[in-house]
Amino acid sequence: MWVEEFGEVLDMFKGSWPLTWLFLVPVLIMISPVQAAHEFSAYRMQQFDLHGTQFGCRNALVNMEARPINTPVLTRRCIITRLADLTAIGYREMMEQSAGGLLILLPKDLSTLPQDVLKHWLELEPQMMEQETTMPVYFAHEDEKLLAILEEINKAGSSDQAGTAAEALLSAVYGNGFQMVVSGPQAKAIKDAPIISLQGKLTGKGVEDQLPTIAIVAHYDTFGIAPHLSFGADSNGSGVAALLELSRLLSKLYTNSRTHAKFNFLFLLSGGGKYGYQGTKRWIEDSLESTESTLLSDVSFVLCLDSIGASNDLFLHVSKPPKEGSTSHQIYKELETVSNSLYPSVNFSMIHKKINLADDLLAWEHERFSMRRLPAASLSHLKIHRDEYRTSILDDRSRVDVDVLARNVKIIAEALGRHIYGISKNSLDKQPEIFVDGMGVNRDFLASWVNYLSTNPRPAQLMVSKDQPVLSTLEQTLSKHLMKEVKMLSIKADKREPEFVFYDGLKFTMYAYNVKPAVFDLFLAAGIAGYLGLVYLAVMHFSTFMAFVKRFSVPSTKHKES
Repeated sequence: MWVEEFGEVLDMFKGSWPLTWLFLVPVLIMISPVQAAHEFSAYRMQQFDLHGTQFGCRNALVNMEARPINTPVLTRRCIITRLADLTAIGYREMMEQSAGGLLILLPKDLSTLPQDVLKHWLELEPQMMEQETTMPVYFAHEDEKLLAILEEINKAGSSDQAGTAAEALLSAVYGNGFQMVVSGPQAKAIKDAPIISLQGKLTGKGVEDQLPTIAIVAHYDTFGIAPHLSFGADSNGSGVAALLELSRLLSKLYTNSRTHAKFNFLFLLSGGGKYGYQGTKRWIEDSLESTESTLLSDVSFVLCLDSIGASNDLFLHVSKPPKEGSTSHQIYKELETVSNSLYPSVNFSMIHKKINLADDLLAWEHERFSMRRLPAASLSHLKIHRDEYRTSILDDRSRVDVDVLARNVKIIAEALGRHIYGISKNSLDKQPEIFVDGMGVNRDFLASWVNYLSTNPRPAQLMVSKDQPVLSTLEQTLSKHLMKEVKMLSIKADKREPEFVFYDGLKFTMYAYNVKPAVFDLFLAAGIAGYLGLVYLAVMHFSTFMAFVKRFSVPSTKHKES
């Protein structure tokens, strides 16, 4: 009996569109308003502490609705913008209105940006780093989906500026939005984060402790507003590549007893260079305060290499003009002589700048040595230390000219060679070049290292493990040139008053969910309430409801009987 009645009910559903619609509503409600997500790599802004001062982004998590940069309401919104559209005023407004997050889209090749945009970003990047912010700031490379999302939220953003409240409300209901989500643990300080340096040496002919020593130093780490995007091709990839090539050239001389000079060479690839040369600072302290005799304690001259991969300018930066006749002065004159003789187009000169002890971030690496009364200088194509490219994500492979780098390495090598072999002529007219033919500078070696370094970010936060691939590769290369006379040194910040604190959580996966805006939930709730009300009335007045339904199901029943 009940089977026949159930069959009649099914027949009513088949021939009755009101009933079909009635039961379709909950099905539609159960369908999630969230469509498939687009996931992509997002790189968080710098976060570190230096001498007790906090810098950068102090928050990592995002779960906010996406909005374009020109939206009037920024509070609790994740702003998405292209690099070219971001301004200092706009960034300040985001912080003042407590925006929920900022996602900056970058072209895959930053060198393709117009010159005015590059100049603008070089001014804006340090301004963003000068103060801490609780607003999560992320960078991502543009792709088709991200650009489509940006275009869609720009269209949807017009609802915020609708003529009337009703227009804005309807636009919000019918439109789609995007929810930007970064989940996971909050960024935290890296416990006992070390700064790692590499030290190697070439021992001169004779008794090591009785020979003069020349040190060649270059910091390997990089800095930019987003650590994972900081490749530092020129600063200081060019300096690292030059140091490795110099170690190769000098080791060739020292493996031959006829050209084994009576000079020791120290090589240091220092860490923490972008944080006040912390690795160099501790290396100097440990060497000079050691009870054992060290080569650094009696060093004759320290040459620091920083940004030497471009330009026809070459400057020797010193904290105090060297005395005539000193090793520093002699090497300066050799550099000048070689430059003028071999490369007349090079503008070589010395720049004297006093050390600013009030500045936590020293200008040049040689200042760490000068503060301990060790003769030192920094060689760079930069005239001033406040060049924006030194601490920018724009310092990419396009910033280095390998031919210029090879030329500068040749100048350095010839100058050092003339000094250690006692060649003191005023020109090279009567003296042959030392590094020529099979002993010449290897351009391909330099190019391969510049390419390698400019594709591997080297911020200090990522270089905290001795097994880190870049550090391992550097160690292997130095060991090959210096007959395994290489040590990996590690320092840590003071536990009570740390000079530096690094944080993790610098790279996340960000999700962009296509969702309905929040106001849509209100309309959805109203629809559900109305639906439940109809169901309640139908149950309470079932006989009336059935009579109403049968009026629409009669045609279907007749068709069945026929």
